[in-house]
Amino acid sequence: MPEKAREAVLFRTLMSTAVDGIIVIDSKAIISVYNQSAEKLFGYTAEEVRGRNVNMLMPSPYHEEHDGYMQHYLETGEKRIIGIGREVVGRRKDGSTFPMYLSVGEGVLEGERVFVGIVHDLTARTITARRLQDLQGELLHVSRLSAMGQMTAAIAHELNQPLSAILNYINAARRTLSKIAGEEATRVLELVDKAVAQTTRAGQIIRHLRDFVEKRETDRVTANINLVIQEAISLASVSSADPNVRVRVEFEPNLPPVLVDKVQVQQVIVNLIRNAVEAMQAVSKRELRVSTRLTTEGIVATVSDSGPGLAPEVASRLFHPFVTTKEKGMGIGLSICRSIVEAHGGRIWADSGDSGGIAFHVLLPATAEG
Repeated sequence: MPEKAREAVLFRTLMSTAVDGIIVIDSKAIISVYNQSAEKLFGYTAEEVRGRNVNMLMPSPYHEEHDGYMQHYLETGEKRIIGIGREVVGRRKDGSTFPMYLSVGEGVLEGERVFVGIVHDLTARTITARRLQDLQGELLHVSRLSAMGQMTAAIAHELNQPLSAILNYINAARRTLSKIAGEEATRVLELVDKAVAQTTRAGQIIRHLRDFVEKRETDRVTANINLVIQEAISLASVSSADPNVRVRVEFEPNLPPVLVDKVQVQQVIVNLIRNAVEAMQAVSKRELRVSTRLTTEGIVATVSDSGPGLAPEVASRLFHPFVTTKEKGMGIGLSICRSIVEAHGGRIWADSGDSGGIAFHVLLPATAEG
């Protein structure tokens, strides 16, 4: 086969098998080549676009401005996208638009200047990014609600003791006053009775509030725990929080499903990951390991770090409300995690990690295979 014929066959094969859209235009922005992937992306057939201006594939204001950009480049040589590539928006035949990454190269074909555009569809990536953004919003919302609930329960517990003491003191004063005769004593006794009633009422309000918080419902679905945790890792944005952290993911495959509130479980994992990243700031070796495994009790997810570990006096109270190792921490994060895990019928605990830091283990019961 002659060399030119061979090159022509190779070119046609490349164009027909390319995953991305390929469009070739001349110096007047007229389309001469338009491959099958471009047909799928834009909805136009090659016959419909060949010989027409490429701006037909662009929404406003790019549609109106493109010829001006081309003319500016031909006159000045000033590049805006050629040889660089950027995210832009494409327009389909039905008028809808989609995000795409456009790379443009310049060359000469049969003595004429041509421009080759390679179009990569970013729709899937955009949907994923939007999903992560929605999850982050849900996560923040649930985190605030859980924090409020945990603090409410803790405050209610702490207030019960002083309220009980106040009630005892008032009752003692009431008994003493009942032995004293006189109009003033009777008046004071009436006030004391009112104080007893109001103190009792305050205790009832606190008990009802705590019961409401502890009985809150969750939205649970059957889920693949590996996928739930993988999303949580993305949400935690480890690389942006500390680019020096090396992340190892070791998921056991084919795990049975779990019945969970995905957002709440992701909240637990995100909190553990962020705590681990913060714990490694003072050490040179920063390795974060996230793993899953199946046990006789259920599925265990582990988040471990190579940080300095925990002091024994802190470790024993790690999941108690208002216990924290952070200078500005409130000490409710791990307490919330424990509440969420226990509400799912599981448990959470910590021990020394393989890398010298601390390992948090979350046990969740598995459901029947389905």
